[in-house]
Amino acid sequence: MTRWTPDPTFYPSPRLAAKAPAETLAYVAAFAPNRDVPDSIAVVDVDPSSPTYAKIVGGVDMPKTGDEVHHYGWNACSSCLCPNAPHPHMERRFLIVPGLRSSRMYIIDTKPDPKIPSIVRVIEPEELIEATGYSRPHTVHCGPDGIYVSALGNANGDAPGGIFLMDPETFDLLGRWEVERGPQQLAYDAWWHLGYDTLVTSEWGAPNTVENGLIPEILLGAQYGRRLHFWDLQKRKHLQEIDFGPDYQLVFELRPAHDPTKAYGFVNCVVSLKDLSSSIWTWYRDGEKWAVKKVIDIPAEPADPDLLPPLLKGFKAVPPLVTDIDLSMDDRFLYVACWGTGDLHQYDVSDPFAPKLTGKVRIGGIVSRASHPAANGPLNGGPQMVEISRDGKRIYFTNSLYGAVDPQFYPEGIDGWMVKLDAGADGGLAFDEKFFVTWPKSHRPHQVRLQGGDCSSDSYCYP
Repeated sequence: MTRWTPDPTFYPSPRLAAKAPAETLAYVAAFAPNRDVPDSIAVVDVDPSSPTYAKIVGGVDMPKTGDEVHHYGWNACSSCLCPNAPHPHMERRFLIVPGLRSSRMYIIDTKPDPKIPSIVRVIEPEELIEATGYSRPHTVHCGPDGIYVSALGNANGDAPGGIFLMDPETFDLLGRWEVERGPQQLAYDAWWHLGYDTLVTSEWGAPNTVENGLIPEILLGAQYGRRLHFWDLQKRKHLQEIDFGPDYQLVFELRPAHDPTKAYGFVNCVVSLKDLSSSIWTWYRDGEKWAVKKVIDIPAEPADPDLLPPLLKGFKAVPPLVTDIDLSMDDRFLYVACWGTGDLHQYDVSDPFAPKLTGKVRIGGIVSRASHPAANGPLNGGPQMVEISRDGKRIYFTNSLYGAVDPQFYPEGIDGWMVKLDAGADGGLAFDEKFFVTWPKSHRPHQVRLQGGDCSSDSYCYP
């Protein structure tokens, strides 16, 4: 009789995951901003010993145009090893890839050849809407009881957005996750504290208010997302809402501590209406409730209006526009992407309430257009989607935010690139001078997923 064993890329704890073998391939979502050719998932060689290091070595094209592949995730991960999980022998094999604009979803098999993935199922938007009531699927997380997908809106592109579940083996749509929604209307990211039976969600805006770009009247009227929501993970009921206040707009990426015994996490606020700064907040357990504390402020930088896009000329400043963050597996370092100024910050967050800046690089940026050792001349875009290797030694990022928002801040269009940083054991960052991937002009790169898992793909039930 064959003895089943768990997928070797699954680890019961983040401590053990940090000892995993180094990744050799990265999967990168790449969308066509003109929607004239299909989007793709590109495969990048990230093995320094390979003759094709830092090159696109494969991929798969979507069958239709206009999807805008954006965020995506694995069908299964280390959460399958949780004691309440019914599927410890699942395989990390399939990528669940939503089209944020089309509401179409693709199931992509990364075997038998991981450089030539293949589409094995397509879920059309009509099927998604009928089964869940939602559209514009955004974030994918493999959980102990299924695949969780956040969606920005309802069938008409209005609020409420929310979460739906997929079967991790058949990929059938199971339906809407929420039993009692409470006051939650806007949606964006979703993640959890498995050790505390708590799910957390954040907010962007309904599709009709973001799909053609940020609407200044809505932004300045403080009508985009500014709240965190806390839910009972098992009962699927809303427990608590925390409002950051009208000055804070676009509360985005959720990065809970990987250690399931730690009841805290980090979230970024993209912009303050008061001074264009960005901020990082720590959420934490405070008695029987959850609370938040702002722990990092990143100010805007004064700039010549002639160098600014029309949206910013009147402000005479470049906002940092922190659009993504990521947390190392040991919960020690937080990486903060400043898409506006072109900075990537590294903070020591060993004390989650007192971060210390330990590293910083600049590349691209609305005004600075900083270059890279392997690039020819100025670069545009800036650090955006960030991903960290499981051992915390390598940081990858790309430079496009969202098809409709890119030209609002980079009117000339974004030339896509992907870079890699090397991190010191006790902090500090340096560019890998041999790693600069120039993207084809037809596409822009967005989220990075590392073969075997990364710091934003898995959750754990053991410390």
